[in-house]
Amino acid sequence: MTSALILIDLMPRIIALPLAPHSGSEVLARCRELATSFRASGRPVVQVRVERPNVAEQPPGSGFADDLVHDGDVVVVKRTIGAFYGTDLDEQLRKLGVDTLVIAGLVTTLGVESTARAAADHGYELEFVADAMSGLAADEHEFAVERTFPRFGEVRNTVDYT
Repeated sequence: MTSALILIDLMPRIIALPLAPHSGSEVLARCRELATSFRASGRPVVQVRVERPNVAEQPPGSGFADDLVHDGDVVVVKRTIGAFYGTDLDEQLRKLGVDTLVIAGLVTTLGVESTARAAADHGYELEFVADAMSGLAADEHEFAVERTFPRFGEVRNTVDYT
């Protein structure tokens, strides 16, 4: 079994949003810890960010957070909420022999959940890092990690991977 860490939308303009129950900076710090652990064990790290389609210029803060992406990371630019539609994410994961996705990032009920649902449709095993993601509202985040995500896979915390 080969697992990959999928980090969703860790972009300055999203990290800066009023998120709950964890701040964007808390989520970013935990995602950095996860990425360090995955890289140290030779497991793939996938960095995903969104670009708005059909605009001449992306809004400020649309790149990845500083020093987040390292050599060897897989980088995916999506143009929808989820990371699979219209990208080569599935192809890249299959080439790496990945069958399990460990998902973290922003925002719990948008990019994270949309990516997870598509991943399940593609046949991946799923793990969710509850304290390394956050929502636009705490109750939305809690509902997803307590009720929705357990139907798709295991829900864990950063300490389980570091």
